[in-house]
Amino acid sequence: MKKDISLWQYAGFVFTAVFGTLLHFLYDWTGGSLLAAPFSAVNESTWEHMKLLYFPMLAFALIQSRFFRERRDYWCIKLAGILTGLVLIPTLFYTLGGIFGDTPDWLNITIFFISAAIAFLVEARLFKGDGVPCRVPFLAVAVIVLIGVLFVVFTFMTPQIPLFRDPLSGSYGLGG
Repeated sequence: MKKDISLWQYAGFVFTAVFGTLLHFLYDWTGGSLLAAPFSAVNESTWEHMKLLYFPMLAFALIQSRFFRERRDYWCIKLAGILTGLVLIPTLFYTLGGIFGDTPDWLNITIFFISAAIAFLVEARLFKGDGVPCRVPFLAVAVIVLIGVLFVVFTFMTPQIPLFRDPLSGSYGLGG
């Protein structure tokens, strides 16, 4: 497959948008399956919405990596994109919530899509430019894996801080 960066990044955004949306409902669709819980939203907390971005971006990165093997900085660029999206979701949510009070569902959905779009735009810019200094690509992979491990662990052992609190039920993690 030709390595047209714009096409790849557009495909990644669509993949993330579609699968992130499906993951929003997967836990409920499976009747609260403990197998679905680590990868899907178990409540409406900001943290759970960050999972909806992370896992599809990771899956797409794994698919895309087969075509970008010669890029030493590939996983560093992917880490930059994933971190961008993960930082944007709570930043936009809490900023807009602070400005407007309650954020309606349509705005929360928009925040997810904007965060995903900007994450893939950041990656596209890095791919098209000089890339990023990436002396130890393994370290980028390790950080990406660590983020995934934290999503899984915090699904079952949820910290009792506002980022993890379901605004609808007031519960944390699977307790909702």
